[in-house]
Amino acid sequence: MGNLCTCLSYEVVNPKQNPKRLYNRSSSAPASSSNRWSKFRSSKRENFKFDDPVLHQQALAAAAIILQQQQRQNGSLPFDRSTSVRYATSNNNGSSKNKNGVTLPRSSSSRARSLTDPLLQPHQLLNQDGGLDGVETNSFVLVHGGGFGAWCWYKTIALLEECGYKVTAVDLTGSGIHSYDTNGITSLSQYVKPLTNFLDKLADGEKVILVGHDFGGACISYAMEMFPSKISKAVFVAGTMLVNGQSALDVFSPQEDSKDLMQQAQIFLYANGKNNPPTAIDLNKSSLKEFLFNQSPTKDVALASVSMRPIPFAPVLEKLCLSDKNYGTVRRFYIETTEDNAIPVAAQEKMTKAAPPEQVFCLKGADHSPFFSKPQALHRLLVEISKVT
Repeated sequence: MGNLCTCLSYEVVNPKQNPKRLYNRSSSAPASSSNRWSKFRSSKRENFKFDDPVLHQQALAAAAIILQQQQRQNGSLPFDRSTSVRYATSNNNGSSKNKNGVTLPRSSSSRARSLTDPLLQPHQLLNQDGGLDGVETNSFVLVHGGGFGAWCWYKTIALLEECGYKVTAVDLTGSGIHSYDTNGITSLSQYVKPLTNFLDKLADGEKVILVGHDFGGACISYAMEMFPSKISKAVFVAGTMLVNGQSALDVFSPQEDSKDLMQQAQIFLYANGKNNPPTAIDLNKSSLKEFLFNQSPTKDVALASVSMRPIPFAPVLEKLCLSDKNYGTVRRFYIETTEDNAIPVAAQEKMTKAAPPEQVFCLKGADHSPFFSKPQALHRLLVEISKVT
C-alpha cells in the first residue's frame, strides 16, 4: 500500500454519496442525430463536456443497441456500421448514396481517418487471406480492461462476425451490465468468474482465442493457467502481460510517463471506511479522453463516459501464480499501442522483453483503446494472428 500511495494521488469518495450511473435501455436512437452531431463537431474539442444532454442521448442509445447485441445468441448484428463502409459511391462533399440513390450523411466521427486504419470491407480481408481455411479455431473471446465492459468491443465484434468468426465478449464481475457491486469484489478469481465459467463449459476439444485489453491481460493470464488446453492463442492488446509472482499494480506503478494523468484520472473509493484499504477505483470523467481516448472518436468517448464502472481494487493487487506447465504452453501475442497515455509503449515493451511472446505487433497511432481509435487495423491483426500456424 505504501508503494501505491507514493505513486498515485487520489480523491477520497464515499460510495454512498457517489451512486452508480443508471443505464438507459431504450433501443431507439434520437431523431435528427446527424444534425446534432454536426453541431457538436463544429465546437472545439477541448471545450466539449460529457454532461451535454445530446451526447448522453446519443451514447445511451448506442449502449442500448450494444446491450441488445449481447443478449442475442444467434443472428446478425442489430446495428449498422458507418455508411462509409457499407456504401462505396461517394459524391464530392464526402457523403454517400445507397443502392436506391438516397444520399447518406458522412460518419459522425470528428477525427480524420488515418492511413494506418483504412476502410476495408471484412470480406476483402478474407478474399486476400483465403478465408478461414486452416485456422485452428474461429472462436474469439474478448476480455475488457479495468472499468470497461463488453460494450467497448462493439466495432471489433461487428468486423469479426462479418468475417465469419464466432465472437463472445464477456462482462467480468461488476463490469458492463453485470449487476454485482464492484466494491464487494475481493479477489481476482471472483472478478474473472464470468470468463472462467464460460471456458469451463466449453466442449471437450473446443478451443478459443483469448483477447485481453488493459487489466484484461492479467485476467486472461489467470484463465490460461486454469484452462491451457482450451485456449488456442492469447492476444494481449495494450494489456498487462505479467510474469509469475507479479501483480497488475507492479506494471502500473513505475510509469513516470503517465503518472500525472493517472493521478488526475483516478478516484479511490472506500466502501469499508477511510481507515481500511480502498475497495475500488473510479475514473474522473474530465480526464477520460486524455488518459484513455486521446485518439478516439468523440462519440465513442461519450459512450464510455456513461458506460464505464469502477475498477475493483483487490484484483489489481493480487500476484499471479503462472506456471510453465499451464500458462507457458499457450501461444502468446502482443499488440502495442504507440499513442497510449495509460500504459505507455515503453512500459509495454518492458513487459514483452520480460516475458517474450511469440510475436509483437505495433498499432501506430492507436491510443489505449484501439477498438475505438484503430478498429480496422486492430481487426486485421486479430485475423492475422488467428491464421498463424
